[in-house]
Amino acid sequence: MTESAEASRKTTARIVWDTADKYLRNIVDEEDYGDYILPFTVLRRLECMLADSKEDVIKYVNGFAGMPQHLIDIAVKDRFGLGFYNVSPLDLATIASVDDNVEKSLKSYIDGFSNNIADIWVSFDFNRRAKVLADANRLHAVVKHFSTLDLSPDSLSNTGMGDVFEDVMYRAFNKKGKAAGNFYTPRDAIKLMVDILIANDDETLAGENVARSIYDPTAGSGGMLLIAQEALRRMNETIDITLYGQELMPSAFALGKADLLIQGGRPDAIKQGNTLVQDLYEGQTFDYVLSNPPFGTDWSADEKSVRDQAKTPGSRFSRGLPSTADGQMLFLAHCASKLTPASRNGQGGRAAVVSNASPLFAADKGPSAIRHWLLQEDLIDAIVSLPADMFYGTGIATYVWFLDTNKAPERRGKIQLIDGSEQWTLLRRPMGEKRREMLQQHREILVKAYEAFEHADPAISRVLTPEDFMFQDIPVFKQARLAARFSNEAIEALRARRDFTDAHIEVLRSLDGTAWNELPKNFPQAAKAAGLKAPLGLVDAVMDAMAVPDKSAPPAVDRKGRPVVADGWKITVRVPMTEDVTAYMEREVRPFVPDARWDAAKAKHGNEIPFKRAFYVPKKPRTLAEIDANVSQLMSELAAMFAEVHKS
Repeated sequence: MTESAEASRKTTARIVWDTADKYLRNIVDEEDYGDYILPFTVLRRLECMLADSKEDVIKYVNGFAGMPQHLIDIAVKDRFGLGFYNVSPLDLATIASVDDNVEKSLKSYIDGFSNNIADIWVSFDFNRRAKVLADANRLHAVVKHFSTLDLSPDSLSNTGMGDVFEDVMYRAFNKKGKAAGNFYTPRDAIKLMVDILIANDDETLAGENVARSIYDPTAGSGGMLLIAQEALRRMNETIDITLYGQELMPSAFALGKADLLIQGGRPDAIKQGNTLVQDLYEGQTFDYVLSNPPFGTDWSADEKSVRDQAKTPGSRFSRGLPSTADGQMLFLAHCASKLTPASRNGQGGRAAVVSNASPLFAADKGPSAIRHWLLQEDLIDAIVSLPADMFYGTGIATYVWFLDTNKAPERRGKIQLIDGSEQWTLLRRPMGEKRREMLQQHREILVKAYEAFEHADPAISRVLTPEDFMFQDIPVFKQARLAARFSNEAIEALRARRDFTDAHIEVLRSLDGTAWNELPKNFPQAAKAAGLKAPLGLVDAVMDAMAVPDKSAPPAVDRKGRPVVADGWKITVRVPMTEDVTAYMEREVRPFVPDARWDAAKAKHGNEIPFKRAFYVPKKPRTLAEIDANVSQLMSELAAMFAEVHKS
């Protein structure tokens, strides 16, 4: 373990376990520990960041009495390089030095922060939580505890602080489980997403005056934005990066905004709001988009707004709407709409979006329409499957969609599927549902497969075309073979008809054994010879009543010459759009059902991405001799066991 990692681990232990065990137990519910620990952790980190310049900042700000607040913020930024500041003479150590009026002093201290970060404390519900601790006579102890923690940048780097946040969340929130996982994506998953996202951008990222924008519409705690920023700066130290995010959950928004501030980001880098209802960056597109939208979340509460937006042609939701039971594909469509269009310099927008398996093959009209749009516009660059048990809140299989508005020439018109499900190692200590992690060597295997493209190991990579994922469902039926048979049952079936008389019985008897296909001609002729009428309705009824299956008969057709479908035999055959329908049916259906017929005119078009099927390798079944040998061995072992039982 590196020194910085060891420092992060020890800091986490002090923040979480000391606070929880000593000060929160029996005061708040165990599942709510994090709601108290995180705000104080953020407060102490910000305090440590401002400590060296605080006195100078206070004097400087006091000299601007009466100036509008936003102008003061600009002045402080220009003079001290600070995106936020605090003008209160108090700090945690000062407040902890006396035990009187702790709650009031803490509120005054919080109010001293610049207005551009005031929403952090509102979203953390800081004052109410401080009152809970004060009423339980624990606030002073908590303030004193956090005042002793060295969270200064010199002791704990920004990356180390990010690790602390992650650990704090999932050791303090371990009772909240899935709820906490809703807004925090594990860093190993993010690193893979970022590695592939920027894999082909080496040339465009090199040089001077390079600028990139990164956006996350479900920003959570800001981890995706920060890791992407860190990766880009490793490639080019002078790159100008602007971060943008939007987050709905107040606690996640507060943590995300604070984390970005701690890493040197803008105070307004993350905005709070419901992305589905209102795109707070409407009209803007971005170079990189990352998102881990909630899986299977019901969006019926937002349905009216979403449907109203979808009515505008070309808008983000106009391509199709999924079931209100799962809004994942709404976020996928939104991310696609936020990508910078392709430009002449070869640059375009790229996205990495996490999903479960549902968006790959959900057959509803809306998801199918969204997939069709993505396929038709050639926006899907790659899809990577991740190991199960990778995320804090769920153990299900997950995938990352990589979208690109300006693919490399060799990737145009193609989609790469990469199977990363086996690239993992077990965590020494599970965190929520997360039991596995992807180490650097695992990520490198997948990145190299992406870069190798059509030359990658076929065991983990397949390159297909959009048409490979499109299909037409064609109704296939078996044509009946029928003979005409006279029977009492047939007579009883016809007696209810007004146009059938007893005189017709002898006519039917005379037709017993004749070809069923000839009944439309033979029955009217025989009826006319007997002086009887045979209207078309009666002809059809007679054909139904006298029909008896006969394998030796020719394929049956009705009086209009249309094939008659065999009772109980009708299926739908899915034919890839890359296949000729007739050739496919002759190869895949006719050998097994010689009487099969189909109607291509009634085909229903659709699409799906059968990820696992693309990697399926059939195994040769064991021979009968091998099975017999195995059974004999098992029987011998059982006989020996029974013999031992009888001996005892």
